[in-house]
Amino acid sequence: MSENSEQSVQAPTEERPAAEPASVDTPAPEPAPARPRPSIPSPAQFAGRKAAVRPAAAPAVTEGASVEAMAFGRVAEDGTVFVRIADGERAVGSYPGSTEDEALTYFARKYDDLVAAAVLLAQRLEQTDLSAHEAREALKTLRDHIGEANVVGDHAALETRVAGIEAQVLKHGEVEAQQRAQAKVAAAKARIKVVKSAEKLAASDPAKVQWKSASARMRELFDQWKALQQAGPRLDKAVEDELWHRFSEARSGFDKTRRAWFVQLDEEQEGAKREKEKLVAQAEKLATNKDWGPTATEFKHLMEQWRRAGRAQRSSDDALWERFKAAQDQFFAAKDEIVAAERVEFEANLVVKEQLLTEAEALLPVTDLQGAKRNLRSIQDRWDAAGKVPRSDMQRIEGRLRKVEQAVRDGEDQRWKRSNPELNARAQSMVEQLERAVAGLEADLESARAQNDSAATSKAEQALSARREWLDSARAGLSG
Repeated sequence: MSENSEQSVQAPTEERPAAEPASVDTPAPEPAPARPRPSIPSPAQFAGRKAAVRPAAAPAVTEGASVEAMAFGRVAEDGTVFVRIADGERAVGSYPGSTEDEALTYFARKYDDLVAAAVLLAQRLEQTDLSAHEAREALKTLRDHIGEANVVGDHAALETRVAGIEAQVLKHGEVEAQQRAQAKVAAAKARIKVVKSAEKLAASDPAKVQWKSASARMRELFDQWKALQQAGPRLDKAVEDELWHRFSEARSGFDKTRRAWFVQLDEEQEGAKREKEKLVAQAEKLATNKDWGPTATEFKHLMEQWRRAGRAQRSSDDALWERFKAAQDQFFAAKDEIVAAERVEFEANLVVKEQLLTEAEALLPVTDLQGAKRNLRSIQDRWDAAGKVPRSDMQRIEGRLRKVEQAVRDGEDQRWKRSNPELNARAQSMVEQLERAVAGLEADLESARAQNDSAATSKAEQALSARREWLDSARAGLSG
């Protein structure tokens, strides 16, 4: 065994180059035992982590590529294979029982596999949605396999290629970090929108909230929060905690307000139920009352109290209303029957009173006071006996009769004034005073005319004319 046997590797059966046929009496040489090292990753190992957007096929290893790699190796006389590196060369192993080209080809193909793995990783970075973490892990795996790999090829070129891939990975990480930051901002905005919607819902006026739809909306917001939390990017812990605290406070406040509202509503509905039960009892008591007018007014007041009482629970409220309405309908149905019968009677009474009005209005103008008074009393007696008329006609016919009655009263007043001794005495005294005044003015007029005093004559004529008019009026009252 050679001194470099610890660095030799045993080629896999499927990769081992075909050896020249051995003679019958010459056994085939066995490769020297090798120090354990990581196996060279195949292109499939690098491609299997995540489904690519566009699969990138590993470049085929050609004989030309192997020849280029072989140029960096040599085989010593003892069969040890060396590779040329920047600071000299180092042994990579041995391949006993093979030619120099076979040994170099074997180790060069292992170099080509590393190059193919590097090319595949570069293609995945360019053509697939490989994450930055996966890219870093793949790069680490590639570097681990390259390490001190026992291969023959251009190690410097391979390092340069890997350095380029490392730059790609770094850039890929920066882009992903920027996208992640933008996604976190968008996710935070989406969470804030959910939080604000919940806070607005929690701050709504309880009296104006449709609680069924509002509760469904709050559950929908919670589902949105969970979906954003599960599917979206993780937010910074401080932001996440603050938004969750606000959202949780809004939900708790909403539930507290809802519970308090329904407790209050239950109390109000129970109070309304008790109040309406009292109103129903009163209505049922009044249902058979025959005192139509006052009872109808009382039902009106009960209805106003019913509206002010508020609503009880639906089932109770509906049942109480049915009882209240039944009592009300019972009373007004009986009242309507009476009113309908009265309406027929009142219409007949109206016909009678219309005829009496015709008879009464025939007394005008009053010329025979005593006869008018006698006839009017007869008409009034028959009027009262005729009974009630429809309410819509009452004012009209009563007004017409009042006019006739007023005319008779006026005639009576005038007759009384004329027959009153005290009034006649005062009227006679007035006539005598005016007669003396007229006689004096006539004397003054004659004197003025005799003196041809036109001014005095005109003044005396005007005064005399006025006194004569007053005297005629006084005499007319006295003579009646």
